[in-house]
Amino acid sequence: MLRSTVQSESLKEPELGRAKAVCAQTPAIMTHWQCRWALPWAMLLLLLGFQLLVTHRCNSQEEKDSDTESHFPATVEYALHIFNLQSKDMKAYRLVRILNSWKEQIEDDLAFSMELELRRTEHGKFDEDIDNCPFQESSELNNTINCFFTISTVPWGTPFYLLYKTCLEGFH
Repeated sequence: MLRSTVQSESLKEPELGRAKAVCAQTPAIMTHWQCRWALPWAMLLLLLGFQLLVTHRCNSQEEKDSDTESHFPATVEYALHIFNLQSKDMKAYRLVRILNSWKEQIEDDLAFSMELELRRTEHGKFDEDIDNCPFQESSELNNTINCFFTISTVPWGTPFYLLYKTCLEGFH
């Protein structure tokens, strides 16, 4: 009993009569004990955190590829729509085939560049179902056009912006 009273008295601050913090008297012992248990936990958290970052990065790349795949057909459709709107011809043009295409990341936007082969149809450019309209068969008119478009879009939205367009008539 005497011994505990002595320890208790030694932990009091003489001028204020308050108890001193135990860790203030023995910092080396407490730090060593804490580090011995903290090191394995810190390593575990570090390794798990790295694993989660790698997993998240892989998912993000898959999502970006998925966004690209889902935006490209809409971008081609937009290019064809713009071509028909700007064309002076009253007949609609429809996609024959994609000759070449690639994408670039420009800050937050995706830019798709594409070379498209377009052909004149029998229907007017403001008709409803241009996608199923038959191509115009005529030996007199040159009804095939190759166009190069660059169109930007944001992956999380639907606005498209025509950055560049040039067309050459009569190349097959």
